[in-house]
Amino acid sequence: MAKYLVIVESPAKVKTIKKFLGSNYDVQASNGHVRDLPKSQMGIDTENDFELKYITIRGKGELLTKLRKAAKKADKIYLATDPDREGEAISWHLTQALKVDDEKMQRITFNEITKTAVKSSIKQARRLNMNLVEAQQARRVLDRLVGYSISPLLWVKVKRGLSAGRVQSVALRIIGDREDEINSFIPEEYWDLEGEFQVEGEKKPLIAKFYGTKKKVQIQNKEQMDEILSELGQCSYEVAEVKKGERHKNAPLPFTTSTLQQEAAKTLNFSTQKTMRLAQQLYEGIDIKGNGTVGVITYLRTDSTRISEEADKAAREYIDSEYGKEYVAAVPKTSGSKQKIQDAHEAIRPTDITRTPLSLKESLSRDQYRLYQLIWKRFTASRMSSAKYETTSVKISA
Repeated sequence: MAKYLVIVESPAKVKTIKKFLGSNYDVQASNGHVRDLPKSQMGIDTENDFELKYITIRGKGELLTKLRKAAKKADKIYLATDPDREGEAISWHLTQALKVDDEKMQRITFNEITKTAVKSSIKQARRLNMNLVEAQQARRVLDRLVGYSISPLLWVKVKRGLSAGRVQSVALRIIGDREDEINSFIPEEYWDLEGEFQVEGEKKPLIAKFYGTKKKVQIQNKEQMDEILSELGQCSYEVAEVKKGERHKNAPLPFTTSTLQQEAAKTLNFSTQKTMRLAQQLYEGIDIKGNGTVGVITYLRTDSTRISEEADKAAREYIDSEYGKEYVAAVPKTSGSKQKIQDAHEAIRPTDITRTPLSLKESLSRDQYRLYQLIWKRFTASRMSSAKYETTSVKISA
């Protein structure tokens, strides 16, 4: 009989984590939230310090009965829901619903589903962080107060079926303000002038931008343009100066949730929903031939670009061995931000940089492969030295 009960959110994680921990551990899933505010009413007592009325979510009764039986048999219960506010809140709801001694229950979190990370989290088990729980509750209260108060008004004044929300309403206001700015903008006419010069011995012409006698010349109408062209047509030209230099370009930082969504949309034409679904699959575990089920990326909901020392060291060693020491960044790259709310998480990165996209290609679906390749390349590039470009600027005088 298993001595320990581990409760995760997603059933997709159960098999993987069970394999890592062995027969002494019973791993079960909560399938997300088990309690919530009632849908039929506000569920918030605004006259009594905003006390919340939670009920068991419909369809979760049988699951909770099963979890309670397992919890009573276990010597210790590890709450292994996701490592964020929502996950902390789910763990708290489980402590309320399981009806067992609080001393038996501990919270564990891991940023990646690997054997090392999961076992390490058990060694660092802790009590629930009620600050995170209360932060999630505050967001939930605001969702209800805004949505349940304003949505019925929209049905009467605008159209049935419309909804208002804590985030949605503010976003619509920003969009509305921006639309007003666009509509009130008065466009101004401007012209650019470029010259095409044929260099002797070169197949391609040299395209030069016209600056006049200043760093920037403003050509505001066709009459002004015709006047300049008339003058330039009577001139002869010579190369007055040639400057050679070097330009450096730093690699982008590793992905956060938002930057991953943006890049996947731009590069792969993935919707936000598709990106998050695929990333969830890569995080929860992929069946790799010869290795079983393994999570291949870190937790996908993060606003941090921070990387652990171990991951940074592994990436540098990999780049050194594959490309050479000169391609390793001199210092680790970070955003410099110290105010990130969820900075307990790392950026989104591969759990093992030596698992190249090509090595996993046969184990991943086409879209999983494309997203993993995007994440792997971005993380690897972020640990590399800046790109160097030779520049040549030519000044042509008339």
